[in-house]
Amino acid sequence: MDPLRQRMARFTAAEEFFWALDIPYDRHVLDVNRLHILKRFRQYLSQHSGWETLPEGELLPLCRAALARAHDDFVHSSALQERVFKVFHEARGQQHIPLQRLHATLPSRR
Repeated sequence: MDPLRQRMARFTAAEEFFWALDIPYDRHVLDVNRLHILKRFRQYLSQHSGWETLPEGELLPLCRAALARAHDDFVHSSALQERVFKVFHEARGQQHIPLQRLHATLPSRR
């Protein structure tokens, strides 16, 4: 495994990806959307078949572009609009709770 992949495999914070790839980021955007940004980063990488086996010299610019693009998605949009995670695809911003379930949560009137 090349050094970039080894380092990224050990990262425990989103900021580490930005620091290692030398990508500027908006602190507020990252604080609010860190998991969404990292998932989108992975999605962008996955769009390039064979990215897992690229030599570091080709992987670095690909990672830099993918992370910058993922970050920019959330500068101009929101997690709800981007729908990166399954829960946002299913709910479409709405929750359906049966009336009987709500009724069961009310205190009994005796």
